[in-house]
Parts: sequence; structure tokens; C-alpha cells
Amino acid sequence: MTGVLDLFRLDGKVAVVTGASSGLGAGFARALAEAGADVVLAARRTDRLDAVAAEVRALGRHALAVTADIADPDSCEALAQAALAEFGHLDILVNNAGVGTAIPAARESPADFRRVIDVNLNGAYWAAQACGRIMQPGASIVNISSVLALMKSYAPQAAYAASKAGVLGLTRDLAQQWSGRKGIRVNAIAPGYFASEMTAEIPDDKFLPFIQQHSPFGRLGEQHELDAAMVFLASDASSYITGTTLAVDGGMSGH
Repeated sequence: MTGVLDLFRLDGKVAVVTGASSGLGAGFARALAEAGADVVLAARRTDRLDAVAAEVRALGRHALAVTADIADPDSCEALAQAALAEFGHLDILVNNAGVGTAIPAARESPADFRRVIDVNLNGAYWAAQACGRIMQPGASIVNISSVLALMKSYAPQAAYAASKAGVLGLTRDLAQQWSGRKGIRVNAIAPGYFASEMTAEIPDDKFLPFIQQHSPFGRLGEQHELDAAMVFLASDASSYITGTTLAVDGGMSGH
């Protein structure tokens, strides 16, 4: 009989992490490796991917760095095929790559809005589509959405909020299509505010009071608090969960 802690192990599995060159994505790659998975690291910044790949290998796992632009369907297809060629199978996709803006709606250009949608929503779809074609029953897709898909922002972020809310709809639909027929579970995480390159650009005088007002904890989340949720959804520990959104937001969306 499998012990409960064994359900969280990812030994023998292969995971793709998009947006893996820094921030949350790099943390996800390390967490997957710690849990036993080999990791395919995808991002546009190849030089930084190599450093994360070295960290994965230091944890005793295999790593493959692939330059990819998930806004391009052909690039996503090439990413999935690179994983298949290197490892022979693909079990986990962490759809993490994303961009953000904070532009007032009356001044946001069509190009600015489309860029965010193209990466955050369309890119998540292209990556899921490409990986879903080669995944086998028991595989898991974890889409990284945002607490801003569930609540208002402190700043004007129409494109970002719309894209991340779209990811939740995408998650539900792919779960409906694939979980029963293909055996691929599809879930989402809605992170609150964590220390990352994106949050580092936000002025503290507006940012911290917003968190203190809306989170019972009154602080930023820490990487390991998000890693644990991701590993749960990626692993067999969540084998009866699909189409759901797990908010890891310090209580912000329920406050």
C-alpha cells in the first residue's frame, strides 16, 4: 500500500516549467527536482536558464534548457517535442510564463493589451495544447493564474487581470475535455503576492498597505509556500482533483 507521503513524490516523472529562468518559475523547477522529477526549463532568456539547470542537476536530477516563446504556437510545439526527444515522455506541465503591466485603461494601447493576453492566456493554451498531445494518462497540467483573477487590484491592471481570469476558464474547459477522455488532470493555482521580479517593481508605499489591508497574514508569501501547492497538484496526491483553482494568497481573495 502506498504511504501518503509517497503520493507527493515525482520520481521517474518529467516536468516542463515555462518562465523558468527566474522568480517563481525557477523556484518551481527546484521544487520539482527536489520531489524527484527531471525538469525541462523553458524561457526566452537562455543565459539565465543555464543557471537554473545547474541548480536542478545539483539536486541529482536531469535538466534540459530550451529557449522558447510561449506566445508562439510553433515554439510551444518545439518545446514539447524537445522534452519527448530527450526523455521519452512528459508527465507534468507548469504553465508559469507571464508578463504584467499597470496602465490605466483609458491609456492602454491595443498593442500593450494584446501582448499581455498573448503571453498569459494564449501562451498557456499553446503550451497546454502542445504538451497535452503527447502526455499519457496520469499526467498533470498546473496553470499559474493570479489572485487578481479573483479580486480587485491596487493598480490599473485590466490586461493582466483579464488574462489571468481567462486562465481559470481555460483550466476548467481543458479539465472537462481531457481528464476523463485522456486521463490528464488540469488545475490552476491563483498566487497572491510573492517576492519576484514582477513584485519588485511595485512601489512599497502602495503595495504593502494593500497587502496588509486584504491579507490576514499581512505579508508577502514565500516561495516554499507556493512550491508545496504546485507539487501537490502535479503529483498523485491530487489524483482526484481536476478543473479546480487553488488560491495560495494569504487569504486575500476570501478576506
